Amino acid sequence: RSHHHLILYLIFQIRFLNGAGQNKQHDNGFEASQIMKKRFGTIFNSDCLSMFKNSNHAAAIWKRNAPPKFQNWIDALPTATLPSTRMILRPGDVRVGVSKACNNHGMELSPHLQWLIEDITALTHIFCEVMPTSFVRLRLDRVTTNACRKFHVDAITTRLLCTYRGTGTQYGTSLKGKDPSKILTAPTGSPIMLRGTLWPKQPNTTVLHRSPPIEGTGETRLVL
Repeated sequence: RSHHHLILYLIFQIRFLNGAGQNKQHDNGFEASQIMKKRFGTIFNSDCLSMFKNSNHAAAIWKRNAPPKFQNWIDALPTATLPSTRMILRPGDVRVGVSKACNNHGMELSPHLQWLIEDITALTHIFCEVMPTSFVRLRLDRVTTNACRKFHVDAITTRLLCTYRGTGTQYGTSLKGKDPSKILTAPTGSPIMLRGTLWPKQPNTTVLHRSPPIEGTGETRLVL
């Protein structure tokens, strides 16, 4: 039987950032990569995500793993039961909004579903602490083609993604506008924050990202 890999991305984005003052750098907690020439950092707890705003890193990955039983559960879910929706919400309404979207697609309430809902809610609040905003845009799309297959920088201020199932976001450093020669993949369950073209500080980011190319593989992605 063909195995469908579903990728659940958590994407929160804002188009404007207020109060882009020049703050003192705080790089403690980041492990800079030699390959990426210190353009991204690996962090090991959610508190360090706040350093993303004030550091020279164009991207930050929170290295973590989802509970093993949750991972087994979400990996086994049929494609049709996963939610597909687009919402613009206040952070305080995310839990209810995600719960309704899951219920509308026939997902049965369980400890694993509850963990997913609470994790999305928690990441929303973490994102809003880092990048103060009154609303977040959540998008859930099922993808079977090579959507966003080209390396790019988003025309927004910043974005947070988290792959709950399947292959994570691919990224790398661009030299002279070319595609990265070294392609890395964010681990499943590890949120990644990426600066966009509207980030107020200079120089512009050289960290590009893309969705993993899956067309023709039988893989199905669910992108939030």
